[in-house]
Amino acid sequence: MAFRISAIRMAESVGTSPLNIRRASATLLPPIPLLRRLLREHRKLPIDMRSLGDDYVKAEFRRHRDTTNPVHIMGFLSQWKVYLDELASQPGSTFRGRKLDPVAFEKMSSEQIGQLYELMHASKDVWKPVAQENDVPDPPFSDGANKK
Repeated sequence: MAFRISAIRMAESVGTSPLNIRRASATLLPPIPLLRRLLREHRKLPIDMRSLGDDYVKAEFRRHRDTTNPVHIMGFLSQWKVYLDELASQPGSTFRGRKLDPVAFEKMSSEQIGQLYELMHASKDVWKPVAQENDVPDPPFSDGANKK
């Protein structure tokens, strides 16, 4: 019965209510279309960043393939959708990134912090050539390990 109601809602005309861009962009995509759109957006990145991003996204989606908890699934899909929206909103092939919100960092589990640490070290190799070209001393998320 619940499926029938949601199917009817999906079939409603878009013209019944005014289009709310913020709400429309906040809608979740099913996993496979979301993965495809992420990989498409990565095509705009420099080759090294694209390779790292593609590998990371594919590994994360594989890792969460068997997740059955709806709360985890919603969180996973919503965060990847936020990332997709952020990628799509940046002009050209310049990905600027952003600092991690301290509140989000505090909420992370030890496993998530470990994954973040591994990602930081993997991405340092990608940022080093970019930093040398632009005469930037360290990547933007340096942990200070390279400083003397």
